Order: sequence, then C-alpha cells, then structure tokens
Amino acid sequence: MTASSYGAALARVLRHEGGYSNHPADPGGPTNKGVIQRVYDAHRARRGLSPRSVKLIEEAELQAIYRTQYWDAVRGDDLPAGLDYAVFDAAVNSGPVQAAKWLQRALGLAADGQIGAVTLSAAQAALDRGAVVEALCDQRLAMLRGLRTWPVFGKGWAARVADVRRDAGALARGVPLLPADSEGGATAGARAAPSDQALATIARTPEAVAGGIAVAGALVNAASAPGPLQWALAAAILAALAIGGWRFVVRQRAAA
Repeated sequence: MTASSYGAALARVLRHEGGYSNHPADPGGPTNKGVIQRVYDAHRARRGLSPRSVKLIEEAELQAIYRTQYWDAVRGDDLPAGLDYAVFDAAVNSGPVQAAKWLQRALGLAADGQIGAVTLSAAQAALDRGAVVEALCDQRLAMLRGLRTWPVFGKGWAARVADVRRDAGALARGVPLLPADSEGGATAGARAAPSDQALATIARTPEAVAGGIAVAGALVNAASAPGPLQWALAAAILAALAIGGWRFVVRQRAAA
C-alpha cells in the first residue's frame, strides 16, 4: 500500500477521536484528537521539550505521533488497502500490539503482536480481504464488549467499529470512498485497551438515578408554573440533589 493512504486513514480516525476531552471514566486521562497526555509528554521529552497540556498539541506533533507510534508500528504502508485502515484505527484505539494480534488471527496465523514478513505476506495473499476486515472487527468488538468501561463508552465504540467495518471493507474490495471529515464525538475516541478498569461510578448509584427522575419531572411541571412555584421547585430540586450526593459520599466512606 502506498504512503499516500496514511492521510486518508488518519482523517477517518480523527473523525472518531474528536477534540479535547477528560472523561472521568477514560483511563487515558486528558486527550486531544486521540492523543493522551502521557503519550504527548513522552513525545516532547524525546525531543528535549518541556511538558505542556495536550490541549496545545500542534499539527506537526499530531502527525508525528500518529505516523510513528501507530501507522508505522503496524506497517501501514505495507498492508493492502482496507486492512491498513482497519489495523491503524484498531491500533489507535487499543494499541498496536493488540491490533496486530487481531489481524494475525483473522489471517489464520499465530498471534505474536508483531507485523513482520509472514503477516504481510499472508495479508497480500488473502483472496478475500473484505472477510479479513470482518474477522478483525468481530474480534475487536468482542473484546470491547468485555471491558468494564463498555457501559460508559460502548455506544461510541460500537459505532466506530461499524464505520471501520464498512469503510475498510469497501476499500478492501476496491470500492472508492469519499474523503472523510474530521468531526466526531470525543467519547467514541476513549481508550479501549483490555486493561481498562475505570468506571463512572456515581452515574450508576440509586441516588443519581432517582435524582435524575425527580429533576426531569420537576422541570416539566415548572415550565407552566407561576413564578413563586418555580422558585419553590428549584429549591426542592437543589435539596434532592444535595441529599443524593451526601448519601453517596457516606456510602463510599463506609465502604473504604
């Protein structure tokens, strides 16, 4: 595959990664355009530069990180059309080693996580590369569904894999695609490594659920209520939220 496919593949990756985010359930922490803070810090350290917020990442830095740490790591320039994008996107989301293993298993090879001559030869010789893309995406989705962070990020991940399945499958079968834009949801770009453990606990507590229901009902009723009643409802809502938060803190301290 020619190096020119890197730009098109990166555009599709960035469509899912979105802009800056710092979701409490994302173990990667602060992330901008798919680059997490610690990766950005390491990139700058290798160049003798001081650390700074990933919010300030420059285009040249973004290109260098994606090119060297993901695209080159999975031999993107040497993979056939479609497989290059599918493996690249998987590498960005779950790491190059995991992405390589999915490709190797899809090709019927022993999975050592390193794309070398044997893997590249098998990829080039595959008679139905679209089927290889399907098998890779099946493995990827199965792993994602088993992560503890699936309840938080699952919807975005599933949509991302579906897009990769469609676009990479089309490329593998020789179907041209329109250029991808670079807009997407940040939650779809949350890190999806097998070791993900963080969860948005507070969003799953009974107090949070009850509080949400109460707030929704109160807001609906308040829309047509007189002025004094609106103030009373607002006070009640704030009280309910405060009680719910206090109960959650007490339970967490008791469990510690």
